[in-house]
Amino acid sequence: MASSSSSFSSSTTSTITSKFIGLLLLLSLQIDLLLGSSIHLKNQTSFRPDIDIQKLRRVEAYLNRINKPSIKTIHSPDGDVIECVPSHLQPAFDHPQLQGQKPLDSPDRSSRRNETTNEESFNQLWSMSGESCPLGSIPMRKTTKNDVLRANSLRRFGRKLRRPIRRDSSGGGHEHAVVFVNGEQYYGAKASINVWAPRVTDAYEFSLSQIWLISGSFGHDLNTIEAGWQVSPELYGDNYPRFFTYWTTDAYQATGCYNLLCSGFVQTNNKIAIGAAISPRSSYNGRQFDIGLMIWKDPKHGHWWLELGNGLLVGYWPAFLFSHLRSHASMVQFGGEVVNSRSSGAHTGTQMGSGHFADEGFEKAAYFRNLQVVDWDNNLLPLKNLHVLADHPACYDIRQGKNNVWGTYFYYGGPGRNPRCP
Repeated sequence: MASSSSSFSSSTTSTITSKFIGLLLLLSLQIDLLLGSSIHLKNQTSFRPDIDIQKLRRVEAYLNRINKPSIKTIHSPDGDVIECVPSHLQPAFDHPQLQGQKPLDSPDRSSRRNETTNEESFNQLWSMSGESCPLGSIPMRKTTKNDVLRANSLRRFGRKLRRPIRRDSSGGGHEHAVVFVNGEQYYGAKASINVWAPRVTDAYEFSLSQIWLISGSFGHDLNTIEAGWQVSPELYGDNYPRFFTYWTTDAYQATGCYNLLCSGFVQTNNKIAIGAAISPRSSYNGRQFDIGLMIWKDPKHGHWWLELGNGLLVGYWPAFLFSHLRSHASMVQFGGEVVNSRSSGAHTGTQMGSGHFADEGFEKAAYFRNLQVVDWDNNLLPLKNLHVLADHPACYDIRQGKNNVWGTYFYYGGPGRNPRCP
């Protein structure tokens, strides 16, 4: 009996121990699933489940707010999920001044003069399978938990880091190779922008090529409208060049965002996904691809419209979003920008444009061509009194020119760190 009792006790103890270990493993798994990748966030030095759970709850609340109900889901070859969201449910209509409204009809463009229509057609990876969103909906790139957790903070997710816009050779970690005009009233801008996939060497850096419309005093009241393509591993989780938009009305402090990540830009097009990868891209010594991009102010209603290629309207920034840009822009800027975080203690190796300097020319260096501005009467005009500037020409440079085919154009870019740019 004693032997039997001992055996029973040992067996019971073993069973309880196994169950206890199993329970611990289960609890550990549940905690890990709950916290996800947040326990690996940068600079975290101790396990604080109360703080991490609160953060994830805020992330989930944000995702529920920004990812709207859809009527169709499309899976892109690059891993993106594109949701077809009813137009009146897009994030723009969370804005108090837009609640309950619907997107405006396309404005009249019949009066525009001096327009060229020689751009390549605009394509994105998600639509190359032949899938599309139904009329009355817009394609939205679904924002994931990992997208948000890659950011330095939820509050700054989808926003540029606060910094002054470039108006001299100081950039606060942001380096530019640009041309710009100022001193007049501008009602839009147009250019064809060469698309590449530059290497970005740090997860918190980016490389972009864009048009800026700017107004304000370069203080806290700075207004900008921006659009072009960018490579941003932090924002998108990969190194594809992606079509993007941006706006701010207070110098990047509390207003504005990339793409549709806040209420602001109103999308009207069911064929373009803002934030989705562009395809094809240019190749060194190979075929070149560019996208025609235009931002212009509707004279009738005053909103700023975004247009691609040969008249494809993407949507508009409502005039009420802005203070100075409610009337017109005072500066227009074209070119490239990179973030130089110097995370290795030296200049970044993040490339601008093709990663090659301007003097290499066509098929090697990146370019903008057919630069124009829009006047008060909706006419496209050539640029006058053009300024050319590279913050650090040993790292990224620029060379401007003009001919009968490309109008005003420039080559720009560079490799970043090199023997002349340590």
